[in-house]
Amino acid sequence: MINVSEVAKSKVETLMQEDGFNPATDFVRVGVKSGGCSGLSYDLKFDKSQNESDKLFEDNGIKIIVDTKSFLYLIGTTLDYSGGLNGSGFVFKNPNANRTCGCGESFSL
Repeated sequence: MINVSEVAKSKVETLMQEDGFNPATDFVRVGVKSGGCSGLSYDLKFDKSQNESDKLFEDNGIKIIVDTKSFLYLIGTTLDYSGGLNGSGFVFKNPNANRTCGCGESFSL
């Protein structure tokens, strides 16, 4: 399961609409890829279609799809949004990460 904070929900809905996506029917695709200063990095984008092997979650009115490979790294993660002075953007609160980099965009297990 992947959770979505209230702040992230609001930002996702706004950005989806700005990019021509419909938050009621389209998806947020979350994944993990090799790279980043800690070894693995998060990947987040909008998508209109779901692959057969994708896992589908819905939290706080947001539909999230995750590929099978990434799912194991993301179990229990909360998608949040920070608009602080140090920069704004989506933040992944991942209980599976043993180490994260300073920017919060990469992690290791």
